Amino acid sequence: MCFFTVREMGATVQCVLSVAEGLVSAQMVKFANGISKESFVDVEGVVSVPKAPITGASQQVEIQVRKIYCVNRAAPVLPISIEDASRSEAEIESSLELGEPLVRVNQDTRLNNRVLDIRTPANQAIFSLESDVLRLFSQFLWKSGFRQICTPKLTAGTSEGGAAVFRLEYKKQPACLAQSPQLHKQMAICGDFQRVFVVGPVFRAEDSYTHRHLCEFTGLDVEMEIKWHYSEVMDIVDSLFVNMFDKINEECQEALEAISKQYPFKPLKYLRKTLRLTFEEGIQMLKDAGIEVDPLGDLNTETERTLGKLVLEKYDTEFYILHRYPLAVRPFYTMPCPDNPAYSNSFDVFIRGEEIISGAQRVHMPEMLETRAAQCGIDVKTISTYIDSFRYGAPPHGGFGVGLERVVMLFCGLDNIRKTSLFPRDPRRLEP
Repeated sequence: MCFFTVREMGATVQCVLSVAEGLVSAQMVKFANGISKESFVDVEGVVSVPKAPITGASQQVEIQVRKIYCVNRAAPVLPISIEDASRSEAEIESSLELGEPLVRVNQDTRLNNRVLDIRTPANQAIFSLESDVLRLFSQFLWKSGFRQICTPKLTAGTSEGGAAVFRLEYKKQPACLAQSPQLHKQMAICGDFQRVFVVGPVFRAEDSYTHRHLCEFTGLDVEMEIKWHYSEVMDIVDSLFVNMFDKINEECQEALEAISKQYPFKPLKYLRKTLRLTFEEGIQMLKDAGIEVDPLGDLNTETERTLGKLVLEKYDTEFYILHRYPLAVRPFYTMPCPDNPAYSNSFDVFIRGEEIISGAQRVHMPEMLETRAAQCGIDVKTISTYIDSFRYGAPPHGGFGVGLERVVMLFCGLDNIRKTSLFPRDPRRLEP
């Protein structure tokens, strides 16, 4: 007799193979015992419900095996064990206290053997959830009158400014990998598309080794005409994400439980109507807490976290919008505030004290765009077609961009964005 477990997309079933005259031979049992872990098999048998509860599989039935075929045999020794890679930190710490240490699979080992690592229940759930976020994001926007578009990832110049751009040669011409679809989604608005969104890769050549930065990630970008005020863009952010969070909590309980089993987290706190604070109000909250910050500078990671804690204490939410950022810390295409040019019609959105979204009203006057681009060190010639698109009539418009991996990471309280990137690319990693 032998027992083994089969797994498919995270679900597991216990199988029993025992000698039975005319059905199962001793040679067949020996063959099954010799199949290495993680091999792909086909099994035929009778499904039954055992008297005792099954603790080693997700399904409360077992298969009385009659036939087994080894479709593809795995190597006899694997670089990592799925069982080891599935353990929570609490289990490992407990084993150390008992003097019976379990194997801890570190992050680099996981990523070096990602094909095995993503077979764990938690990883299956993370990427199932990521797929659901993509679906919910797109469905909401389609129902809200947005059109999905595809934008080029090869560009002549930078879209965000700065040095964080991958440069390459394109048919003997200098080119860049797109830092965002920003310029082209704005051009689509100038082409009378009114409301658009883009889902696609974004490239940032930043030498950032933090828990939340990648050199390539999946961008979820939105752009829309503004009829009266840039708060219309924030209204979309509010309704989109509250709807998405509600649907995740309603429809993805199984995935959330699987993630929480290995990486415990508390459910995200958010309000029915998302809190909005001005940048000046945020600065004042920090000052009242004894933290001095530049009133016209950007917030660093630590200050963002501190503000997140203050907001949670005062408003009982971990999801909020901070708007009217200083103009000096925003991209060249950001519209200044009409009442105070030191500030801008822009905003950031935060989850659990970390920024996930940047958005703003865009400059739609070509002369102002040229001036702002030059001030930000961008060669205007490299974005001439973008600026020219505003010379033929352009409506007031705005939008925002968010990283898919960061949304899932923060919603699930994970400690590193590499956990939510299927095959992450950072300054040190170009494979697998």
